[in-house]
Amino acid sequence: MSPEPAPTTARVPRTTGRWSEYTQLSRQIKQAGLLDRRRGWYLARIGLNLALLAGGWVAFAMLGASWWQLLIAVYLAVVFTQLAFIGHDAGHRQLFRSRRANDQVGLIHANLLVGVSFEWWVAKHNRHHTNPNHQDLDPDISITALAFTTDQATAKQGLVRLIARHQAWLFFPLLLLEAAHLHLASTKAILRGSGRANTVEGLLLVAHVAGYVTALALVLSPLQALVFVVVHQGLFGLYLGCSFAPNHKGMPTSATPTSSTSCAARC
Repeated sequence: MSPEPAPTTARVPRTTGRWSEYTQLSRQIKQAGLLDRRRGWYLARIGLNLALLAGGWVAFAMLGASWWQLLIAVYLAVVFTQLAFIGHDAGHRQLFRSRRANDQVGLIHANLLVGVSFEWWVAKHNRHHTNPNHQDLDPDISITALAFTTDQATAKQGLVRLIARHQAWLFFPLLLLEAAHLHLASTKAILRGSGRANTVEGLLLVAHVAGYVTALALVLSPLQALVFVVVHQGLFGLYLGCSFAPNHKGMPTSATPTSSTSCAARC
């Protein structure tokens, strides 16, 4: 009889457990090509978005001083959000292999076309992905007016505590302020920053604001312009918030050193 083969000492990959399941799923997704860059699709989408943006502003100029401009405000809110989605994907380096190419697309879409600091948002978004739903480390669940854990809810005082207590009912009205928050945070980040890249970002933001305000001033009356901004920016923030909120709302959270129970669905 032939001798029995010697037992192998090679390590067998784990096939059970949370991380092995994630690894298997990740491999399946990559093998299916779902993570491959789709440059042609993105170029077509960018071209379509820019055409829709240009068409919206042309219609705005042709319509003149009319309250029908509020329909244009709704339309541009949708277009602005689609532009922001391209900026989001560029921040994830999904469009091109070159970091510079992704950054250039992100700067144009975020700073120039939408009015949000690309570098500030990328840094914040990366912290979110590094520590998702961690109440001490994820900036996306560190919001003054909202509580995502019982610890956050009990720590609030006064009007903010009252808002957090009724946040289930106030959630969508609060999202109307999201665009204003992004613009304000971007401005603060630019004013606090320094260097050539920060200067470029600042100039692009100034160009966005100057073009936006000039268009409103030349076409609309002061009251119409004010209402246009409220509708446009409010719906822009609402659309953005509704797109990203499901990543947090009612999801489990963690903290350091002890974990906290999520209360976003009930507080």
